[in-house]
Amino acid sequence: MKTVLAGDIGGTKTLLGLYRSEGKGGPLTCIRSELYRSADWPDLAPMAKEFLGDIRADAACFAVAGPVRHGKAQLTNLTWTLDQDGLAAATGIAKVELVNDFAVLIYGLPHLSAPQVASIKPGQADPSGPLLVIGAGTGLGVAYGIPTPSGLVAMASEGAHAEFAAHSQADWELRQWLASDLGLDRVSTERVVSGTGLGHGARFLLAHEASDSHPLHGVAEDWLQPAASAADLPAEVARLAAAQDPLATKALDRWLGLYGSVCGDLALAGLCTGGIWLAGGTASKLLPQLQSARFVDAFLRKGRLGAALEPIPITAITDSAIGQFSAACRARMLTA
Repeated sequence: MKTVLAGDIGGTKTLLGLYRSEGKGGPLTCIRSELYRSADWPDLAPMAKEFLGDIRADAACFAVAGPVRHGKAQLTNLTWTLDQDGLAAATGIAKVELVNDFAVLIYGLPHLSAPQVASIKPGQADPSGPLLVIGAGTGLGVAYGIPTPSGLVAMASEGAHAEFAAHSQADWELRQWLASDLGLDRVSTERVVSGTGLGHGARFLLAHEASDSHPLHGVAEDWLQPAASAADLPAEVARLAAAQDPLATKALDRWLGLYGSVCGDLALAGLCTGGIWLAGGTASKLLPQLQSARFVDAFLRKGRLGAALEPIPITAITDSAIGQFSAACRARMLTA
């Protein structure tokens, strides 16, 4: 029996979990989990030691909100500088690995169960083909998974920061307005296809097509203020779209089309015949909308290469704790 430590490390909160497994392919059982406020701790090592107590773990994997290079990571919104060798020495855990918090999801994919997922588009995955994980949350996460004889290997990607490609005059006008409004030299895909992008899309319509009395105006103004914590424009857009508000419906419909198209672009870039997985907060919050023809049709609309995408299944990951679970899956791989 193996005991592994898994962590999902963010600038605001850190989730640590202790898992046990009876074998490489057997179920992982979470025996303890705890949420910490990251800023209350000077570093990850004392937090992990406090969490473990007298328990000895065989391996640990920490999903980190930021790039990992040569076993080291500097968190974007936290003063911690993490070093996997230093963490191993401080905690007494022989094998410790830091993985980008989106790339780590690749390691959890083979172990997901029915309650953790929902089908977006049926298809037939090629077990030998690469996989794509893409997730629209506050930003847009992208990672690829490459099958090998010893299991999947995760490849982090910054594909979300490629230049946004307009598909229509309306998209071009949105792009130009965003560049001007936000003072940008270039507009990345993430600016448009993310939860934040849904908010910006609604703001564009509010500026061009809505009267001053539209209920989203006040929310949009609060949402732009750095100190405002209550305003959640993307959530309000989704709520009003469900209530058949024309402007919110249009903003969400355009966003779904852009998201589907970007999924198709990235799937072609990696020839991801092994399947596509949608993660991020919108995967569960907007599940019925993602299952709509609007998203899937945009995914397939790739001209003569649409046929190459037709067999690829798309699945949504609906488990909110997927980061910690995937880190546990990777930690177990380290014990093999």
